Amino acid sequence: MTQTASVSVDTGTETVLATVADGVAVLTLNRPHRRNALHPEMYEALPRLLARFATDDDIGCVLLTGAGNAFCAGGDVRDGGSARDVPDGDREMQIRARTAILADNARIVTLLHTMPKITVAALPGAAVGAGMSIALAADLRIAARSARLIPGWATLAFSGDFGGAWFLTRLVGPSKALELLIADRPIDSDAAHGLGLFNRVVDDADLGAEALRWATQIAAGPTYAFAGTKANVADARHLSLENALRAESERMVRCGLTDEHRRAVTAWLAASSTKKAKR
Repeated sequence: MTQTASVSVDTGTETVLATVADGVAVLTLNRPHRRNALHPEMYEALPRLLARFATDDDIGCVLLTGAGNAFCAGGDVRDGGSARDVPDGDREMQIRARTAILADNARIVTLLHTMPKITVAALPGAAVGAGMSIALAADLRIAARSARLIPGWATLAFSGDFGGAWFLTRLVGPSKALELLIADRPIDSDAAHGLGLFNRVVDDADLGAEALRWATQIAAGPTYAFAGTKANVADARHLSLENALRAESERMVRCGLTDEHRRAVTAWLAASSTKKAKR
């Protein structure tokens, strides 16, 4: 498959890079000198870009990665966390204000997880704390062999943020999630793969090419149908079978009315005719 040249997208900040090619939007956390720790400018740029790509019909897959040899070191403790001012007030007022800021920053994971496009996280190295949460928020994860997941919160006497416990619980179950979070030990790529936290593990040197190849394959697929499949999987977590079947059935009917379905049927019939002619 011949790849087209990527087109750069203006992100409004050097801390996030973005390109688009062959239906894949690639977002790169770009603070390699700080292991891509989260920066205030990222909290504005990433949600804006994710929201844009979510509604762009030319985008079939969003690939999120980190520059250098790390995915994301989480919140930048040295840089003052969110680095957003809160109003003066009593302790509870301060808590409410800081809670609202943190929840707003965490829109990154909500958008990654709920957008109708398939999202892939490519981990060239460690994902720590909120960085781990962001990686787990993606639909799929491909990791370099040297990559690690590190909860990181307990070491700093934090309980966790950016949905880390929520995603981990749904991926490995409540008991295992709690064990991993309170142990706060690095989860290497083999262990993460065995737990289902990584879908694919590749050699470090191959990560960029393999991640882009996978994302391009996804983007070339039936985007509307994949959005329905993603919604079906999401429904399976909280709906009864009866209600899930109803929603699933409606999505199936809607897929049948799309041009991508008609093109797929035409291609399938042509392939079937070719197979029969060769017999």
